[in-house]
Amino acid sequence: MNTIGVIPARWGASRFEGKVLAEVAGKPIIQHVWEGARRAKLLDDLIVATDDERVVKAVERFGGKVCFTSPKQPSGTDRITEVVNPLDVKIVVNIQGDEPLIKGIIIDNLISALQDDPKVEMATVVRKITTKQEVLDPNVVKVVLDKKGYALYFSRSPIPYVRDAGKSGVDQGKLHLGFYKHIGIYAYTKDFLFTYTNLPFSKLESAEKLEQLRALEYGYRIKTVETDQDTIGIDTPEDLERLKKTIGGKL
Repeated sequence: MNTIGVIPARWGASRFEGKVLAEVAGKPIIQHVWEGARRAKLLDDLIVATDDERVVKAVERFGGKVCFTSPKQPSGTDRITEVVNPLDVKIVVNIQGDEPLIKGIIIDNLISALQDDPKVEMATVVRKITTKQEVLDPNVVKVVLDKKGYALYFSRSPIPYVRDAGKSGVDQGKLHLGFYKHIGIYAYTKDFLFTYTNLPFSKLESAEKLEQLRALEYGYRIKTVETDQDTIGIDTPEDLERLKKTIGGKL
């Protein structure tokens, strides 16, 4: 097996408990994620990793493949390592269980970034920001890139800071300068995944509450893949309502 997608789906999210089973258009969020990910052509297998029997039963009802993992795992990434540890696989894709609009093409492009360049050990997805509201929203993670498409830094703050844009640090006319939203899906080589999860918790990760900063702080590089496809991460009940309005009740 060359590539596997794992969807970590924790029940006890602090801001929206049980969100992966919240329904949109007659299906739980986790089913929308599964069906979107299944359209990826480069995935050899797809598994939901969860710590709750309610999620196990929901995934089994719609015919998905699910693995029960330890409730003691501190993060979704650690949950993924538990699943893939015994498997002979080269590339692991971390597909967030709260991204119901995920597209198969996004996953395929991410996998290709590792397959096409053996020097790439970790990759993620970005999209150009087109509104001032997204730049200023701390729930939208921003990323600054270098000329080769590698991430320089991730932040909940507006980055880069545009000094001449006034007090807000940004205006609608400055969006062409290159603000990027981070979409929280990752691909790693299996070897690097275990290297990454064994790194000590980092200061930047603690400050921003963004685990990908651990890799950067320890000197590893993260390749980015740009997409024009947007997603809506479901972190709060308000996000769920925004999703319903965006899709008009249909997926």
